[in-house]
Amino acid sequence: MKEDDQHCFLRSNIRINTDPCKAGCARLARAGYAGRWAGLEHGVEQRIVEGYTEAAAELIPRYEAVSSSNLYSEVAHLLPELGGRVIDIGAGTGRDAGWLAAKGCCVLAVEPVAAFRRAGASLHQSPRIEWLDDVLPKLPRVLNRGETFDLVLLSAVWQHLDGQQRQLAMPNLRALTAPGGRLFLSVRHGLGAPTRPCFPATAEDAIELAHGNGFRLVLRRSAASIQARNREAGVTWTWLAFHST
Repeated sequence: MKEDDQHCFLRSNIRINTDPCKAGCARLARAGYAGRWAGLEHGVEQRIVEGYTEAAAELIPRYEAVSSSNLYSEVAHLLPELGGRVIDIGAGTGRDAGWLAAKGCCVLAVEPVAAFRRAGASLHQSPRIEWLDDVLPKLPRVLNRGETFDLVLLSAVWQHLDGQQRQLAMPNLRALTAPGGRLFLSVRHGLGAPTRPCFPATAEDAIELAHGNGFRLVLRRSAASIQARNREAGVTWTWLAFHST
């Protein structure tokens, strides 16, 4: 799952203290959405997964049109070396997994949307990529494998977890990060699609939560969406990179 992750890095360390998503989520609650998203399956609203499934035909080419090389240009120096182990949680169509595999990484692509997994297996065929159906915050299938990774990647996923789910997710992300490994996490500021709503998120909260779970912040960058309609809606991103301590 990824929500409109077509965005580019800005060379800025400006702290973002406001979150347009808060007002939007409040509007959703007033409109009666709170009950609609109340049923949980495997820790993420099943309706959100269904929303991605319903929009898969539109989203797949949009995701594939984004250049991973451009997307991660600011953090390329933090990527694992040849042969590094990466877990891409919410891998979408496998665009980033394919890019990382081409760089010599071994990637576990975790994605709960079956249509995305099928597309990824077809579009990014590589012996270095393994696909797995699992979902945040509990990631039971991933954790049962007992593996750790040099890089844990969450691109355009964090906003789909509410505050309680993030509290559950972060210790699991730390458990998956090898000693000396890194966590890349993007934080969305602004509304999501009606069928794939976001929950309020700030970089500060994510940093505090990560610090409390054995991570140290090593990079922070502001990012603007490259989609005109998202820019007009005020959507921005913050990219965070952490080192496991």
